[in-house]
Parts: sequence; C-alpha cells; structure tokens
Amino acid sequence: MRTFLFIILIVFFSCCSKAVFQPKWTNDKAPENFTARFETSKGVFDIQVNRTSSPMAVDRFYQFTKHHLYDNTLFYRVVPDFVVQFGNSDTTQTGPWNKFKISDEKVLKSNIKGALSYARDGKDTRGNDLFINLKNNSRLDTVNYNGVKGFPSFGTVVKGMEVVESIYSGYGNATIDQYDSLSPNRAKFLKTFPKLDSIKKVYILKRRL
Repeated sequence: MRTFLFIILIVFFSCCSKAVFQPKWTNDKAPENFTARFETSKGVFDIQVNRTSSPMAVDRFYQFTKHHLYDNTLFYRVVPDFVVQFGNSDTTQTGPWNKFKISDEKVLKSNIKGALSYARDGKDTRGNDLFINLKNNSRLDTVNYNGVKGFPSFGTVVKGMEVVESIYSGYGNATIDQYDSLSPNRAKFLKTFPKLDSIKKVYILKRRL
C-alpha cells in the first residue's frame, strides 16, 4: 500500500512541476498567425500575432507561451496613457533562455494603441519583457534607444482592450526603481506594491476547423 501511494505522489509531482528547459525549444517556429489569450486578475484579453511583423520576436513569444513562461507573472510597470509592461522575472526560469538572443529587427508594424512589442535595453537585448501600448505611440517606431532604432510591434489586442486599460496604473514608473528586488523576493515586492495586477496564464487559442 505504501509503495502504491509513493508511486501516486511521484506521478502527481512530476505532472505539476514545470518541464526543465531544453535548448531545442528555441528552434520552435511559430504559425504565421495565431491568437494568444491572457487570463488576468482583471479579466481576459486576446492578442492576435502576425509572424511577418517580426519573425524572430514572434517565434520567441510563441516558445515562451507554449512553455508557460508568462503564467503567474505581474504587470509590473503600468504608465497611464503610455504602456502596460510585463514579463517573467524569475531568473531560474529565464536564465537558460537568455543565452539564446533575439536579434534586432526592423520596425514593420507601428506601435499603435493595443500593439504588443518587446522591451529592450540596447543591441540584441530583447528578452521576455513585453509591453502593450495604451495609446498611439508611433514615435517608438523610429526612436533611437541605446543605439537601436525602434521597437518592432508584432501583435494587436483584438478583444478585451478595456481589460488592458483597467490594469492598475497607480504606481506608474515607481516600480522600476525596485524591479531588481522582484526576482529574489516577490512577496516583499508585492508588499510594497500590493495593488499590482497579474497574469494567471497565457495560452494559444486553437483554430476552428
């Protein structure tokens, strides 16, 4: 009986734990078009993604979504009338991915209201942090930031923009000053910024046949 229970516990914990990162995941190619659904603390919204807009960015977003990197993460920076930003700050999860860089790409699709783009901090630094534009931020298409021109957008909110706009924005940029503390001590970070909204899970909607 004890052996039987032990086997059940092993199966249970192996099913519930996240799979260990495998480099081959970074070779997964995204469909040309797909829709990602975000279930959040404020409701649900959908983003339609187009691979031709920024192929390498879309492939990585697809890989991250497929392997649940954005599940249980925070909207850690929300600037009113500008952007909603989010990403996975757990370095134990993101560390292996960071070794596989996303090269910079030209801006082919504008940062209009509802557009999704990767944040970055210089050449070839697009990681897993993303932002959704809360207004028409077309200036981000051509701005030269740390030696790289523009932020290529690759998706657009097609359902639930009112949910995106309702995400708590009272802290503005104040969270960025303490962002480095989020990964080592999420509980402490949330104690400082308790009203932050979160992403419960992100997944790709199946196409209707």
